[in-house]
Amino acid sequence: MTEFTATVTVRLKRGVLDPEAETTKQALERLGFELSALRSADRFELDLEAEDAAAAEARAEEMAERLLANPTIHDYDVAVSER
Repeated sequence: MTEFTATVTVRLKRGVLDPEAETTKQALERLGFELSALRSADRFELDLEAEDAAAAEARAEEMAERLLANPTIHDYDVAVSER
């Protein structure tokens, strides 16, 4: 078994209201920053053991599907690196 870190980034799908991002965008604009859009995201770092990177990614994706993200309203990305 090899130790891996899987990073799962979860964000709301485009078109789903994101009040946290909207508030932050407005605050940045008041500070003089111009931007066309801003989305908030949650990032989870999972340390786990697996046979290989593909197995670690599959486990992290299962965790995202079952708990970390709601596939109806969230998109997520999984990145895996060896520790």
